[in-house]
Amino acid sequence: MEFLVASAIGLLTASGLYLTLRMRTFPVIMGISLLTYAVNIFLFASGRLVVGAPPILSDGVTTYTDPLPQALVLTAIVISFGMTAVVVMIALGAYLGGKDDRVDDPVPGDASGKSSQAEDMA
Repeated sequence: MEFLVASAIGLLTASGLYLTLRMRTFPVIMGISLLTYAVNIFLFASGRLVVGAPPILSDGVTTYTDPLPQALVLTAIVISFGMTAVVVMIALGAYLGGKDDRVDDPVPGDASGKSSQAEDMA
C-alpha cells in the first residue's frame, strides 16, 4: 500500500513539474494543480495509512487515525482552489490582452528574441 501511494505521489509530482515547465498557460495551471494534489496526498499519507479507524479517540477504540493531516489537507484543498481561480483569471486576462497564451513571448527581431537598435528606430 505504501509503495502504491509513494508511486502515485512521485507520478503526480513528475507530471506536475513537466507541465509547469511548459510555455503555455493552460499546461502551467494544470501542472500547479497536479503539484497541489501530490502535496495533499503526501500530507494525508503522513498521518499513517489506517483503513477503517475512527479519527477521534473514544471509549473502546484501540487504534485511531491522526486527525491533523486530514485538517491540513482540507485547508490545502480550499487554498489551492482559490489559488487556481486567481491564476486562471490572470491567465485569461493575459490571453485577452495579448491574443496569445504563451508564457514568454519573444520580442520581434532576431532568433535569440532580442531586437537590434536599427529595428527599434525603424
